[in-house]
Amino acid sequence: MTTALILSGGGARAAYQVGVLKAVAELLPKQTHNPFPIICGTSAGAINALAIASSAGRFRLRVRKLETIWRALKAEDVYRTDLWGVCKNTLRIGLSLFNRGSGFGAPVALLDNTPLRELLTSVIRFRHIDEALASGELDAINITAMNYTSGLSVNFFQGRHDNWQRTRRVGLRTGLTIDHLIASTSIPTIFPATKIGHDYYGDGAMRQLKPISPALHLGASRVFIVGVSDNQRGRPTPQPQQHSPSVAQMIAHMLNSAFIDSVESDLETLKTVNQLARLLPQQEEKNGGGNDHPKPIDHLCISPSVAINEIADAHFDELPTSLKLFLRATGGTAEGGGSSATSLLLFEPGFCNELINLGYGDALQQSEEILSFFALNNHARDSGEP
Repeated sequence: MTTALILSGGGARAAYQVGVLKAVAELLPKQTHNPFPIICGTSAGAINALAIASSAGRFRLRVRKLETIWRALKAEDVYRTDLWGVCKNTLRIGLSLFNRGSGFGAPVALLDNTPLRELLTSVIRFRHIDEALASGELDAINITAMNYTSGLSVNFFQGRHDNWQRTRRVGLRTGLTIDHLIASTSIPTIFPATKIGHDYYGDGAMRQLKPISPALHLGASRVFIVGVSDNQRGRPTPQPQQHSPSVAQMIAHMLNSAFIDSVESDLETLKTVNQLARLLPQQEEKNGGGNDHPKPIDHLCISPSVAINEIADAHFDELPTSLKLFLRATGGTAEGGGSSATSLLLFEPGFCNELINLGYGDALQQSEEILSFFALNNHARDSGEP
């Protein structure tokens, strides 16, 4: 059984994934080095995916390093937060209207993510990925980005697998670099597009119709998914909105359709395919057929038990002044209905720490399911047996 880890996008919401991984690391035997031979990440989830894949040593130590980074993370570590920087980028967007919508020189975007590139360059050890693949500790690592020219969802992966092509998505074997990672995290209009080769790429969650598919192409027989959507939980019926949708609210819904809806939709498809796969052997046995049929894909998904938008509202004042002014002006607040947009950009300790703690608690609440997924019992976990 080959297990794949799938980490979805969602900007600052990806801090939740760190808490889940922390709980998984504590539930697994202490000497575990890498319980996920296949790791797939998209957008901010790609950062966590590469941070795990490019680290050496025990899994607990890898997650601890990742947690240290997220708990100290500030918005200024991800994008320029000074008022002049934001105003300058806004002016460049306006000037692009006189250049057929394109930037003069560099791609246009609201925020400058140069600090994120510098941070990730110092954290991600791409050389260790080659070593992990050579030693067999890692089968494959996949990072998804969107090609602005073709509109394809491109899965850049390292591993001993062949390229693939399906409707609106392709898999390309390559040596991963910081450009692939930055491209995967470049939320459209918010962060600038990244050039790889002759094409420009943006956030991998856009046009990613089948988030689980890359893991299966890379040989996974079961998948462990950490989402950032709280839609699976019961929610009270929202009250009618007293005003037309704000700009931030409309943008948030478009981004949620990429970061959240595709994962949930693909999970529904996987469950349906699994049901059919379990019925086929019974039908073939009745008809005297053979055993050549698809096998069910075991899966476990951990998702937030609390509405992340509500958490973002409580931490709104942590944002830099420049971002608060912009979000208030565009409706990116609870009153404006655009809290989802705020949650994507809230790279601040208070918000990230609360999400880490939430993910940790949610995963421990499902500890029995996690232990069953990894086919462990309490004795093996406590004794450190494999």
